[in-house]
Amino acid sequence: MLAHFRPAVVLLALFTLLTGLAYPLAMTGIASVLFPRQAGGSLILRDGKVVGSALIGQNFVSAKYFHPRPSATSAPDPKDASKTVDAPYNADNSSGSNLGPTSKALIDRVKAGVEAKRAAGWTGPLPADALTTSASGLDPDISPENALLQAPEVAKARGLDAGTMRNLVLAQVRNPWLGFFGEPRVNVLELNLALDELK
Repeated sequence: MLAHFRPAVVLLALFTLLTGLAYPLAMTGIASVLFPRQAGGSLILRDGKVVGSALIGQNFVSAKYFHPRPSATSAPDPKDASKTVDAPYNADNSSGSNLGPTSKALIDRVKAGVEAKRAAGWTGPLPADALTTSASGLDPDISPENALLQAPEVAKARGLDAGTMRNLVLAQVRNPWLGFFGEPRVNVLELNLALDELK
């Protein structure tokens, strides 16, 4: 029995060191050299201070800013730890809603979103990302259509020309990688930072 036990322990220790220590350290080192910004979390700095990450969405609620897509993240209820409450863009608890297409809660939430967008003056087809949450609940991007529909509201709240706002949105559109990987998108944090830089 000891003859079988010793090789198992040696292999466990060896593979733990290789795959649990050496490989992660090597990949982190290589990534830090080849892609330092991405390896560091794609942090966005303003005046030497970290204001966020290009990879994690933030919850903007002021009418003077573009809003991200809805978020399904939650946090423990301060009144009852066995329950949760909505906490949009809570990076400590990344999760989707897991609601299926026949879910009454999802249907009610989307209907309420449609009514709110229509009341705000949005016309025509509404982009899906304006009404539904992402899989992580932390999506930093919205579709250009979503951003363009928000542009008149933000322009009005800031007292800016609608054409200037539209041009700002279009300048922030990121096209699919290599022309076909992914969808056109606008990073909400970067758009709002560019908005703050407008004179």
